Amino acid sequence: MSSNLQGKKVLFITANSGIERDELLEPMQALKDQGASVTHASIKGGVAETWLKDSEKDITVQSDTSLKGLSAANYDLLVIPGGTVNADTLRQDEDAQHLVQEFRDAGKTVAAICHGPWLLIDAGVVPGKVMTSYASVRLDLANAGASWVDADVQVCPGQNWTLITSRTPDDIPAFNAAISQALLAA
Repeated sequence: MSSNLQGKKVLFITANSGIERDELLEPMQALKDQGASVTHASIKGGVAETWLKDSEKDITVQSDTSLKGLSAANYDLLVIPGGTVNADTLRQDEDAQHLVQEFRDAGKTVAAICHGPWLLIDAGVVPGKVMTSYASVRLDLANAGASWVDADVQVCPGQNWTLITSRTPDDIPAFNAAISQALLAA
């Protein structure tokens, strides 16, 4: 276990249901194993339900807090897991949209996997970005002004912030590596 991310703070945001289990738990564990401090915030706080492949209810996890009142100033990086129900619910949440905009405005990295980029669309931060996602989100991203690529991970540095995106749970190793690299540079 490496502690090269000691002192780094990462915020994961989700809805309270429909979260793709591996897209939440695997990056969280990888970051903890490297010494990062990880906070999971869900819309309502409390219990959050994970799913497998968007079709099978899986386990419940306890989120650390609700989204209300959180600030990008307290974290180094934001992670948005996928899961169709999770992402569709999260994209409509004003607190989630505001957090994404705060991270962008603060020049911090935002990472989203699978359907997670839906929140980025609703937060209005994708125009001009080069991104990847679950294949069905491709047209949504293009219509919102992003360029879509088919890659396991896409790192898109901007004028003052960086966006990391990945396609599916199969891409989690590349997603985790890109997040770790961004945190080391932060």
